[in-house]
Amino acid sequence: MQRRYITVDVFTDRAFGGNQLAVVLDAGGLSTKQMQAIATEFNYSETTFVLPPRDKAHDAQVRIFTPVQEIGFAGHPNVGTAFVLASMAKEGKPRLLFEEKAGLVPVEIVREQGRVIRTELTAPQPLERLSRLSAAEAASCISLGAGDIRTDNHEPQIVTVGNAFLVMELHSREALKRARPDAAAYGKVLPRDGARSVWFYTRDVPAAEAPCERQARMFMRGASGLVEDPATGSATVAAAALFADLDPARDGELKLTVGQGFDMGRPSILSTRVHKQGGKVVSAHVGGSCVQMMEGTFRLAGEE
Repeated sequence: MQRRYITVDVFTDRAFGGNQLAVVLDAGGLSTKQMQAIATEFNYSETTFVLPPRDKAHDAQVRIFTPVQEIGFAGHPNVGTAFVLASMAKEGKPRLLFEEKAGLVPVEIVREQGRVIRTELTAPQPLERLSRLSAAEAASCISLGAGDIRTDNHEPQIVTVGNAFLVMELHSREALKRARPDAAAYGKVLPRDGARSVWFYTRDVPAAEAPCERQARMFMRGASGLVEDPATGSATVAAAALFADLDPARDGELKLTVGQGFDMGRPSILSTRVHKQGGKVVSAHVGGSCVQMMEGTFRLAGEE
């Protein structure tokens, strides 16, 4: 059986930017073990597998794998998978609804002259603020000192809207660029509260990096150890929800544009929106553009 796949660069409007994603379109009949092996073979930060929905009212069941494990929800895999499916569809639906382990994930489709130009997901779970860490403990994960961590806005904290991350703020763009993963310290701190990755950012953004209002980086566990991710939608939307929760505004929409991947040569732009009502976060969204890169087929040994 020939199985189709398409690869896209996500959170970018140009080839060879953003975050790479492989979308396997004919995933029916694949076992979890086979999906994991295929994701490891692609070796992108995530690979998605598209299956028929359990409920016909939904558009697809989507399973998401890193090179080392399956995860219940992620950002750029939803944005990219929705871009691929919407671009292929004969019917120009304004929204797709995916079944995932973390819950139902709606993805809005934005078109211009019939062409899909961007997609935007809604986080599947409400904001949860979990463990807080000391500045020294958090900084040790990224080879920095406690003095590099800014705590007047918030302490380093694990947050989730479907996938948990350790989020911390740095004082400067220079510190962000200087950060490196420290495997020994990382292993002492994480995993915790379901978080296996570190997303860190700064408000110190130079004018040359506009329209970004924050610059961020993210370290995660890959097949060969700790690696950097060029664009992490699920971490960015969780952080945006945290920022909105900390904002004194009781109602309204808070928007934020975040850059990621700039220091690894894969610049990414992530646009977030968070709605508050009665002082509480009621929904969080992240979206961006995508570029289709490659398409092809593969056949697993032993399959007819």
